[in-house]
Amino acid sequence: MSENTSLLSRARTLDAEDPLAGYRARFEGHDDPDIVAYLDGNSLGRPLTDTLQRLESFVREQWAGRLIRGWDEGWLGLPEQVGDLIGRVAIGAAAGQCTVADSTSVLLYKLARAAVAARPDRTEIVIDRDNFPTDRFIMEGIAAERGLQLRWVDLQYDGGATAAEVAAAVGPQSALVVLSHVAYRSGHLADVPAITRVVHDAGALVLWDLSHSVGSVPAELDQWDVDYATGCSYKYLNGGPGAPAWAYVAQRHLADFQQPIQGWLGSADPFGMGSDYEPAPGIRRLVSGTPPIIGMLAMQDMLGLIGEVGMPAVRAKSIALTSFAIEAVEELMEGAGVVISSPRDPRKRGSHITIDHPAFRDLVPELWAKGVIPDYRNPAGIRLGLSPLSTSFEETYLGIQRIAESLPRALN
Repeated sequence: MSENTSLLSRARTLDAEDPLAGYRARFEGHDDPDIVAYLDGNSLGRPLTDTLQRLESFVREQWAGRLIRGWDEGWLGLPEQVGDLIGRVAIGAAAGQCTVADSTSVLLYKLARAAVAARPDRTEIVIDRDNFPTDRFIMEGIAAERGLQLRWVDLQYDGGATAAEVAAAVGPQSALVVLSHVAYRSGHLADVPAITRVVHDAGALVLWDLSHSVGSVPAELDQWDVDYATGCSYKYLNGGPGAPAWAYVAQRHLADFQQPIQGWLGSADPFGMGSDYEPAPGIRRLVSGTPPIIGMLAMQDMLGLIGEVGMPAVRAKSIALTSFAIEAVEELMEGAGVVISSPRDPRKRGSHITIDHPAFRDLVPELWAKGVIPDYRNPAGIRLGLSPLSTSFEETYLGIQRIAESLPRALN
């Protein structure tokens, strides 16, 4: 398949007119000749060049230079400092409600256990069937532990939870509703404030998973009256493989938050080494064990960049990228049987789209070998993850063009 010159020209024009185009050069490997198109920023974001310097400096000057003294010289306070930075820059949360700790899985468990404990007379957890497996599996485990029932919400294949669907599922026995801000497969963007109002009207609490939205889609958790939220940091926050997650607990819930994993650093006086657990005041009670210091370093660089650019500009670029990607898929894959399984309305779409075709499962390894890197999700989807600050329009075009070019061979 030859280049589509008109579409390629349009991509280059969009790059030339993009006010954020210059930020791409701040990412390590952005000009790697072996990578034609990195379309998986919604799974693992590229590292910033500044992060290389920060990591080296930390190892030499703080870890090696200060050794254990580093804990008293700032490390212990880093989870709350970075949490406040996430709150301010990315999720619309006032200070003292967000901290960094553990993995998303562990934080989902902690938050959900605390939520159902706060509604002891209710017997149900509501969650959608198409939520990320971890979210579903953890809620299944909590339901089994606590003798609760799961109420499942069935959603459209190319969509996500709506206020009407949640209203039909919640009732007087609903203790907690667990949903994703952006659906991991379809990219559907939920109406968080409307759904949260529905949940609260039913007397339940809501836990939002922002893993596929934080850093690419603005959030206003305080303004939206959200109860709990969590998300990973290695996607659009570019924290690196296995970087720690973050959690938000609304101020009104902190005093009564029942920590299900009572670790020493979440106690009121960790170094008192007391015999009985007393929870720390504020958001620190969510902490259990030793803070993941190294994992927080890269996050600070990306949060600083997002703060410099501003989430409205990031969101505008995200919409432009995904809209162009849909246009390119429609033009380059017309007649090939490819289905766009994401919302067409940009107001209902996050920063990735999913395209489906029976050949995609076998096609992805071939694409990777050729430097085109999306990811695959069952049952037949390639996800095109377009990280607004590190992805260009031309890169997006080239990736989609190579996928289209590979399709005829995959069908033979």
